[in-house]
Amino acid sequence: MSSHDYIIIGGGTAGCVLAARLSQDPAAQVLLLEAGGPADGEAFTGPAAWPGLIGSPADWGDHTTPQADAGPLAYPRGRVLGGSGTINAMAHVRGHRTVYDEWTAGGAPGWGHADLLPYFRRSERRAGGSPGERGDDGPVEVGPVPEQVRHPVARALADALVAAGHPVTADLSGSCQEGVCWADLAITASGRRAGPATAYLAPAMAERRNLQVWTGCRVTGLIIRHRRCAGVSYVHDGTAGEARADGEVIVCAGAIGSPRLLMLSGIGPADHLKALGIDPVVNLPVGENLQDHPVVRAAYRSAVPLPPSTRNHGEVYAALRSPLAAAVPDLHLFPVLLPVAVPGQQVPPSGFALVAALMTPDSRGTIRLSSADLDAPPRIDPGFLRDGRDTERLLTGLAMARHAAAGRAFAHLGIAEMAPGPGVQDAAGVRAWIRQSVGSYYHPAGTCRMGTGPDTVTDSRLRVYGLTGLRVADASVMPVIPNACPHATVLAIAERAADLIAPHF
Repeated sequence: MSSHDYIIIGGGTAGCVLAARLSQDPAAQVLLLEAGGPADGEAFTGPAAWPGLIGSPADWGDHTTPQADAGPLAYPRGRVLGGSGTINAMAHVRGHRTVYDEWTAGGAPGWGHADLLPYFRRSERRAGGSPGERGDDGPVEVGPVPEQVRHPVARALADALVAAGHPVTADLSGSCQEGVCWADLAITASGRRAGPATAYLAPAMAERRNLQVWTGCRVTGLIIRHRRCAGVSYVHDGTAGEARADGEVIVCAGAIGSPRLLMLSGIGPADHLKALGIDPVVNLPVGENLQDHPVVRAAYRSAVPLPPSTRNHGEVYAALRSPLAAAVPDLHLFPVLLPVAVPGQQVPPSGFALVAALMTPDSRGTIRLSSADLDAPPRIDPGFLRDGRDTERLLTGLAMARHAAAGRAFAHLGIAEMAPGPGVQDAAGVRAWIRQSVGSYYHPAGTCRMGTGPDTVTDSRLRVYGLTGLRVADASVMPVIPNACPHATVLAIAERAADLIAPHF
């Protein structure tokens, strides 16, 4: 059995940050365990290549339970160094400051916007950002798509939304967090992905002998002795082993992987674990509170050949409000700068989609084990559209997207709507179509909720209740999902977690 001060489970976004930060102490022996492999090759560094990573060996390849009337949905998450930060679309946008203040008000002191701002800044390097708001020397280089390479469809969407009277902002992560924006992407000035494995982990691995990174290493369980997490069991390159943690084990396997590992180790809903033959160690609501951003998209063919996107196939994002919005914008509108498949129709040679995403869902879902077998996939139920208000918000967002496409800004592209299609116009028909075609923005969060009370799993220092030596630090601890792509928030969570664990670094 090997011995380490810190064992980090999961080499995704949070794991890369923690491995880099905790190993800054030369006296600390840090072990990072990642089930996937290294992120080598153009597919991982070329921003436009990311769609090809979905369904590849770098993706766990999960599926949900049937959602609304759409059936099971593919649910990708990264199985590679950098995790989902290596296969995502690279959007780097903070949630509205009000969301983080709600975390504090809901029982997670120390996680308000003012508390997190130093960690947001510490993680990023953004030229020309708002003074006092944005970071200028962090590991992750971010910025908007340069004007000279912006895609014509993205330009058309921005122009159409502005013409419709929607507000404009120069920075969705700055002082004005609402409106149409050429949002920041985690892409370097040289046009390469600025993923967490490249930005955080690679420099640390090159410089420090006290950091070990084992890829191809699947953790099979947490070793719990006398209510303390003493280490982990694993299979590494086909060989079983154990590693002892003299300090702490930090689970960073994401909103799907972290609750799954905890439940396999006996930490979770006691009745659920007993039904699968797992002896409960601590009865906690692990796997509850699953939140994600549901999406619907209008698909178009274009009579004009469209150039390929050189960036992330998105480029422009609009944070807007439906009539049901409360304190924060509840919708995202953005393009997919690729022809998309529509059931019963051929993929057009030239086309795109306009996407409406609900960013403040009222629906909640769960993660459950399907079996005590490590190889059995988890039961993932995001609960899309379970709350009828979510359908109404998407109805508004889709109407905004279709109205934009029908405007003058798109006229020069000679577009025709493929889906929902000209025959789907009345509200009842559009609602039915939304239920049949709802998808995911791939932003699971909340399944090891931090805070106080019976519905929480971790405290405000990210420690798992009922045990010592065990923390969770990833998107699963979010009490409420931010109204933005969560990657920037996960970076900040991990940066703050490093201070909580080893404040002297």
